[in-house]
Amino acid sequence: MSASRWVSDQAMSFRGWRSGVLRKPNDGAGLVDRQGVNVLPTAAAPLLVLKVGGSLLSRPNWPALLVPLLTARGPRPCCLVVGGGAVVDGLRTLDRVMPQSPGFMHSLAIDAMRLTARLVAEAINLPLSPTPPDRGQGIVLDVPAWLAVGTRAASLPIGWQVTSDTIAARVAVEHDGGLLLAKSVPPPPCPDGIDPLVSLAQAGWVDDHFPIAAGPLGSIEWVAPWRQVFNVSES
Repeated sequence: MSASRWVSDQAMSFRGWRSGVLRKPNDGAGLVDRQGVNVLPTAAAPLLVLKVGGSLLSRPNWPALLVPLLTARGPRPCCLVVGGGAVVDGLRTLDRVMPQSPGFMHSLAIDAMRLTARLVAEAINLPLSPTPPDRGQGIVLDVPAWLAVGTRAASLPIGWQVTSDTIAARVAVEHDGGLLLAKSVPPPPCPDGIDPLVSLAQAGWVDDHFPIAAGPLGSIEWVAPWRQVFNVSES
């Protein structure tokens, strides 16, 4: 798959976003705006897992930027997985200055995702929940609470190579959902002859473990703001 297939040819504008497909949905259906125009692709799966890159929270007026994505989902249940952003970046810096055990820093980074999740839930008036919704409502996932159930946390690799990208993919796989990655920048070009997800991990657009975590997914899509802001991190 070449980069142009998901960056340029399929890019669409929707209230400040452009979008594309990394793995094509089975039914080819699309989300519609109020005029009935297809604006974002979607999958046949009932749940939409929307991974909100933490760097988006560093953009001016980010709540207004997220609202069109929630509106475009229509009646589908939607589960937001929010990245740690600047909070986790701070932990990375502290770990570089005075290295701690990988397991300890991993647990702190997971805990930090609750802070950004609470921030998003408050800003866009959605409930913070330990489980994805099973009906057509939207929630912000309390990631530490979700991971605390069963063997979810123990099954995650420990280290900075695992971020909210992998966690969002895990949520989508376990709950039979489609995955929509909201990132600050669109995916970079992918060379022919290499798995696109592996290429994106090598480029740093998703984390290193994402190609494995997202392997079972039938639908992976992306959106990125048209207006770019530089010097941001996608934790």
